[in-house]
Amino acid sequence: MTWQLAAWLLLGGSTVLLFLGLPVAFSFLVINLLGAWLWLGGEPGMVQLARNSVSSVMSFSLTPIPLFVLMGEVLFHTGLAVKVIDGIERLIVQVPGRLAVVAVVSGTVFSAISGSTIATTAMLGSLMVPVMLARGYHPTLATGPVMAIGAVDMLIPPSALTVLLGSLSGISISKLLIGGVLPGLVLSAAFVAYIVVRVRLDPALAPHSEPVKHHGFERLRPLVVYVLPLVSIFGVVVGAMAAGWGTPTESAAIGALATVVLAMAYRALTWRILLQSLKGTVAVSAMILFIIIGATTFAQILSFSGASNGLAQMITGSHLPPWAVIAGMMLMLLFLGIFVDQVSMMMITLPIFMPVVQALGIDLVWFGVLFLICMQLGLLLPPHGLLLMTMKGVAPPQVTMLHIFQAVVPFVAMSLLLLVLVFFVPAVATWLPSRVGA
Repeated sequence: MTWQLAAWLLLGGSTVLLFLGLPVAFSFLVINLLGAWLWLGGEPGMVQLARNSVSSVMSFSLTPIPLFVLMGEVLFHTGLAVKVIDGIERLIVQVPGRLAVVAVVSGTVFSAISGSTIATTAMLGSLMVPVMLARGYHPTLATGPVMAIGAVDMLIPPSALTVLLGSLSGISISKLLIGGVLPGLVLSAAFVAYIVVRVRLDPALAPHSEPVKHHGFERLRPLVVYVLPLVSIFGVVVGAMAAGWGTPTESAAIGALATVVLAMAYRALTWRILLQSLKGTVAVSAMILFIIIGATTFAQILSFSGASNGLAQMITGSHLPPWAVIAGMMLMLLFLGIFVDQVSMMMITLPIFMPVVQALGIDLVWFGVLFLICMQLGLLLPPHGLLLMTMKGVAPPQVTMLHIFQAVVPFVAMSLLLLVLVFFVPAVATWLPSRVGA
C-alpha cells in the first residue's frame, strides 16, 4: 500500500468518523485498531497496540495535567471565584462597561489559577451574564467577553491543554507554558480596551449603574484578602518553572497544594467539596489520558505506514519558504477549528506538522504558541466552538445563538490580530521563555 493511500485511509478515516459525531477517543480507537492490523502485523500488531497504550500514559511529563485540573476544581467548588469577582469590581467602579471589564479581568485571574477553559466560561457565564442582563447590558456585550476570556485560559498557565500539546509535540512543556503568558496578557488587555471604547461610542450597550460605595480599606479588603493570595499561586507555579527550581510537575504539585491550603485557610473546603473536586479531576484527567493513548498510537501507525514521512517530504520538497509553510499550517488549523475540537486538531495534525517544523529548523516554542492561539480561536469559531455551546448552556433563555455568534465576532478578530502579531514578531512568544531558566 502506498503512503498516499495510507494517509487517505488514516487521516481521512479519522476525520470522517469525527464529522459523523463519534467521540474523539473512540474515533481514533477504531482507526488505530485498523491501522495496527494492517501495518503492525495483524494479531502481533494488536498486542503491540496494547503495549503502546500502557507506555504512552506512563510518562512523567503528563503528571501536571491532573494537578492543574485539581486547582481549578477546588477554586470553583469552594466559591472563592465569587470573592475574586467582588474584589476586582470594587476597584473599577467608574470604568465604562464595568461588569464586562470585571468579567475579563476576573477571567484572566482565573486563567492564572485554573487549568480548565470550560470551567472558567461556565462559572463566569452563570454568575455574571444574568447580572449584566438584569442591569440592561446588551446580550452581545454580556456574553462576548466571558467567552473570549475563557479561551484565553488556554494561553495563560496553568493549562492542561498546553501540557498535552507539549507532550504530544516534543516541545518543552515549561517553555511552552511560559511562552503563552505574554500573548495571553496582551489579548486580555486588548479585550478590556475594546469594551471601554465600544461602550464610550455606544453607551446604550451597557447602561451606567451606580455601584455600592465602599470607602477606605473596605474597598481594598477583598483584593488583599482573596485576590492577591490566589494570584500568588500563579506566581509560585510560573516562578518555580522560570527560575529552574522545579519541573512543570513539581511546580504543578506546589500549585495544587497551595490552592488546597488557601481553601482550608478561608474555611471554604469541606470534605464534600474536596470529594467533588477529586471526582471532577478524575473524570477530566481520565478523558485526557484516554485521548493520549489514541494520539500516541495514531502517530506511530502513521509513521509505520510511511504516511508521516511521505507527507513531510512532500511539504519540504515543495521549496516553499518556511514562513509560507507555517502560514499554511495555521490556515489548516483555523479551518479544522470550525469543525473539530482542540484535542482532535492536535491528533490529526501534529504527526504531520512536527517532522516538517523540525526539518525546517523552526523555533519550536514559537510554533507551539502559534498552535495554541489557533486552538484558542477554535474554541470561539461558529458554529461548533466549544465555548459557544457552553455559554448557551449556562446563559438565560433570552440569550439566543444569534446573540452568541454576534458577540464573539470582535473577539475572534482580536485573536486573529494576535496570531498575526506573534507570526511576524516571534519575540512576543519567545522573549519570556528565553529570559528565564525554563
